[in-house]
Amino acid sequence: MARVGLLFVSSREAAFKTLEAVRQGMRERGWVEGQNLLFEERWAEGKVERLATFAEDLVRLKVDVIVATTHQAALAAKNATMAIPIVMISFDDPVRTGLVASLARPGRNITGLTNAAVEIVSKQLQMLSEIVPNLSRVAALKNPIDPITATWLNEAERAARSLRARVQGFEVRGPDDLEPAFAAMARERVDALLVAMGGSGFLFSHRSRLATLAAKHRLPTVFPFRAWVEAGGLMSYGPDPYDLQRQVGIYVDKILKGANPGDLPIQAPTKFELVINARTAKALGLTIPPSLLLRADQVIE
Repeated sequence: MARVGLLFVSSREAAFKTLEAVRQGMRERGWVEGQNLLFEERWAEGKVERLATFAEDLVRLKVDVIVATTHQAALAAKNATMAIPIVMISFDDPVRTGLVASLARPGRNITGLTNAAVEIVSKQLQMLSEIVPNLSRVAALKNPIDPITATWLNEAERAARSLRARVQGFEVRGPDDLEPAFAAMARERVDALLVAMGGSGFLFSHRSRLATLAAKHRLPTVFPFRAWVEAGGLMSYGPDPYDLQRQVGIYVDKILKGANPGDLPIQAPTKFELVINARTAKALGLTIPPSLLLRADQVIE
């Protein structure tokens, strides 16, 4: 019986689809829970400070592999063990943040996948400009806990200049900061909102609330993943999370069959998707251009 530790920043409810994608990837390789596979799950419920304790707990249990679903979780696992293989999903460049030596040969006991695709922010802004006439001021929710925040915000500011627009960051460190952040956006009279592809967990865990606040303040918003749009958000453009997360199971399978994690290259996203919520657009009084609707992978009616 293989034992796989799962280390999540978010709640089980918030990351249920991630868990299902990992399971699917492993089922495709012949692993069945209760027969030859056991998951040891640890959920930090958005509290990053709990990750170190949970990682040490998984090490004490002597699991065969640890799956770490954010940069912070991967770092906690790396600090807890140099022996147990770690398969991560990182929202930042794992080389820049020191998690691995290189993407081609990560070294040590870590491999996995990276969702880092900050270059997509230019396309997100372009899509907002197609929906919002005379787009000039764009708010950006930023969480300084996330390593990717600074890189992402710099890219957003660069992309906005080409549209003759300006990006203004609004800091949120936890759920209690959401209401004040939206109140500040209202005072600044921003035209639209960008939500970063971060990995702190709390923003994703509170995606329904975030979508509700965006609707309340009538802010057209583009999110990084489809789950936000399914929760009521207007639009998302980013990596297909299920496709990427399913491959985590494939990496775990390779390691359980003897592969050295340090020799398995870090995989970047190759499949991106655009999802639009037509109901939310109607509630906001927005007309989505037909050309944008035709480019969408899914339109939620």
